[in-house]
Amino acid sequence: MYLRQIILAVALLGALVRSGTALAEDGFPAAGWERITPAELGWSETGLAQARSFSDQIRSSAVVIVQHGKVVAEWGNTTKPMELASIRKSVLSALIGIAVSDHLINLDSTLGELGIDDNPPGLTEVEKAATVRELLEARSGVYHAALYETPDMARMRPPRGSHPPGSFWYYNNWDFNALGTIYEHATGSGIFEALDQKIAKPIGMQDYRQQDGSYVRGEASIHPAYEIRMSARDLARFALLYLHKGNWAGHQIVPREWVDESTRSYSSTALGMGYGYLWWIGFLGGAVAPTVTLPAGSFLAQGQGGQYALVVPALDLVVVHRVDRDAPYVEPSFRSMARLFWLILKADGYDPGPDASLTAATGERPTGEALATKFQGKTISFGTRLRNGPFTMRFEPDGRMTYPHWDEALGPATGTWTVADDKICIVISDARRRCYIPVLNGEKIELFDQLGLMQIAGVALPQ
Repeated sequence: MYLRQIILAVALLGALVRSGTALAEDGFPAAGWERITPAELGWSETGLAQARSFSDQIRSSAVVIVQHGKVVAEWGNTTKPMELASIRKSVLSALIGIAVSDHLINLDSTLGELGIDDNPPGLTEVEKAATVRELLEARSGVYHAALYETPDMARMRPPRGSHPPGSFWYYNNWDFNALGTIYEHATGSGIFEALDQKIAKPIGMQDYRQQDGSYVRGEASIHPAYEIRMSARDLARFALLYLHKGNWAGHQIVPREWVDESTRSYSSTALGMGYGYLWWIGFLGGAVAPTVTLPAGSFLAQGQGGQYALVVPALDLVVVHRVDRDAPYVEPSFRSMARLFWLILKADGYDPGPDASLTAATGERPTGEALATKFQGKTISFGTRLRNGPFTMRFEPDGRMTYPHWDEALGPATGTWTVADDKICIVISDARRRCYIPVLNGEKIELFDQLGLMQIAGVALPQ
């Protein structure tokens, strides 16, 4: 009887391998995720506790950390399907890659050839010359009004006809929404059905259902946005699929070549990150102050409100961060997310760069009248590696100040500054009040926010 049980077990194992069903020891989760203690993989329990504490401060809803296909740590509600926001674009990129492999989409087809237009005023002949590839790169040059834009996206949209196709990168919801239309026309399948059949089911997503997708329609454009809800643990599976170059337990779900092509940078963005085919490459480069140094080859999907899926091939690591936008929420800043990634990578034993926290800062921390005296008449220069940098902040003795706009065409902002205990507080022209804790080392000046994160690393110019 015992021998028979062994034979049956071996036969079952062989069947599972032949069928492509994932085994945790293969680097893929089975029906559910396998969990492993951090110590078994050499992680610092103290470091992970610090990461969790910080995520609580920035009001994360869910975090999942996966290494070697196993959950090292997780907290929050990892099973609730939450709005992906712009991570939807990276999901669509995967579906387009499959369609390209199936010869249903040609990246060099133009909008004119595909019959893509929009509400009046419709696309010009120049705009219709944009290719599918240029839409994937956010370089179409089509600046028609789009659905599902944030106010900042709409405000920063360039004028129609200001840049020919392929010449300028702009994070453009028109491109992303039109790609959804192109995909559905080419394949005859809805995005949410295709996601279910071609990705979710093959990689064993536990929570995603077709009804978790919905279209956002409106008068601004004929191309709807394709809103998708997905749980943190399912998003971790999608990120793991890309970590494994589109392969899932021996089955090539997304073409390997497409994953490589999609996660290669074609543009350098204003924030210092690269952009591929609807994927972000690297992270904030620390041009204003140190943030986090990711291992070479890292890339991520990112969405408004704090939605992140970070893929770190060098460490066989996936980190997912979610914020539930169904309830009132506070969007974590880029710098806050950089700090969380810094803490997680540090807990794994990787060196993520300088510790840009107030607790690690050394130098003078004047308060009250002494602090005011230090800043009266001072000009701080910072951001030498930023586009249009360096920038300056000028603190006039009478309490007035100038502060740079990131768009140089707008000129400097004006405002006022005051001292509150150990903080310099600035009110600029948009009426927002920002307070920083300064740390001074000779001419070197570092400004930290209320979370203890360095926001500006600058130098004082001669008076």
